[in-house]
Amino acid sequence: MSDSSPTRDRRSGSVRESVETGTRGGQKRLLERTVPGIAASIRKAGFWSAIFLPICYTPMLLYGLSATFHTVLFVCLLGINLVALYVGHEYRR
Repeated sequence: MSDSSPTRDRRSGSVRESVETGTRGGQKRLLERTVPGIAASIRKAGFWSAIFLPICYTPMLLYGLSATFHTVLFVCLLGINLVALYVGHEYRR
């Protein structure tokens, strides 16, 4: 038996429209509403930052986190990486 109910078709159509227009539930995303002119550039920078920031972890972890300064720097870098992941996760979707 096939499962091609009208309800299923309507749901997939609304999801498809949502992905194509870049909206969720008919509302624009916060970044596009706040700074529509540079939202794509911010997402691009967030995406690539999230990729390249972990490279900085290696020397810090090899040197050690025994000093308070290095520990605080590592935690700040980790926080920046999380923000970059959040901002850039919809880049080129």
